[in-house]
Amino acid sequence: MNHGVEFKHITKRYGTDGSAPLVVKGIDFEIAKGTLTTILGPSGCGKTTVLRMIAGLESPTSGQVIMDGRDVTTLGPAQRNVSMMFQSYALFPHMNVVENVMYGLKMSGVVKAEARRRAGETLHNVGLVGYDERLPSELSGGQQQRVALARSLVLEPAVLLFDEPLSNLDARLRREMREEIRTLQQRLKLTVAYVTHDQSEALAVSDQIVVMNDGNIAQRGTPQDLYERPQSEFVAAFMGEAMLFPGTAGADGRVQLGPLLITPRQSVAAGAVKVAVRPEAWHIQRDGRGIAGVLRKSAYLGSFLEYSFETVLGNIFVVSPDLTHVLPLGAQVGLTLADHGVSVVRAL
Repeated sequence: MNHGVEFKHITKRYGTDGSAPLVVKGIDFEIAKGTLTTILGPSGCGKTTVLRMIAGLESPTSGQVIMDGRDVTTLGPAQRNVSMMFQSYALFPHMNVVENVMYGLKMSGVVKAEARRRAGETLHNVGLVGYDERLPSELSGGQQQRVALARSLVLEPAVLLFDEPLSNLDARLRREMREEIRTLQQRLKLTVAYVTHDQSEALAVSDQIVVMNDGNIAQRGTPQDLYERPQSEFVAAFMGEAMLFPGTAGADGRVQLGPLLITPRQSVAAGAVKVAVRPEAWHIQRDGRGIAGVLRKSAYLGSFLEYSFETVLGNIFVVSPDLTHVLPLGAQVGLTLADHGVSVVRAL
């Protein structure tokens, strides 16, 4: 398969000293043409370094970067057909919207009339018809985001790169913009590498998620794979708000979690395991079935309630959609598990 981007055994250390620590430790992954891959992980895990190596802003210490079947490892940004969109937008304040979008084309030698035509088409694609003459200071944050996106798209890059593109926006606008980026990516069949630390953002926009931890790939796969079938404690805890509990796998393959007996989706070897449970996977039983719990904290969040129960397993965090029967503090209930949102992972 001819991928848009391939990383083959890529390492990266800063400086020429061979004893300098590796910030990227021999990773391999592919981004298929016309798909969006999110590189996700905590601060300092190496995800931005990976993006900069795709862009040609950093050179790997070893390994190969392949784009559209061509080895671009030693090529600079100008020799790669890529465009990068930063979280700061980096719009020219003295240029109006259409001039900002045209800038890259003019620097590439495209004649003014053709550059303006292509800029107009791209502004139409991102929903900014009629904004040509406005300055960046006259635009909202979301509109500035669209201008920055148009400026990247107008160059018709083979690969479009996003570095934390929505971190400066409020929650509502962030949701709207991630939907817009995903819609454009799918409609225009763009090949996209997208860096974020926001798990919900990654789940919403991605065909593939690459989760990094300490310079390594902890797991990669579809959003559903990573959320429902994490392969390690780190991925289970990082993707969403799973809580990890010690359990014991028996010879029959079932797992004992306190008084509960769980049948995992995948086979597990007998012995100590960790059970990752999403907060929405707990069912509250008012007849006391399951794990006994006493309600210690409660929070109303409009469309759901957050509860914290004291149990023999420690504190258990529960998200409940039941707004009709609100539990009082001190309520004694039982907690059982749904089939979804429960994973058994290897214990570290």
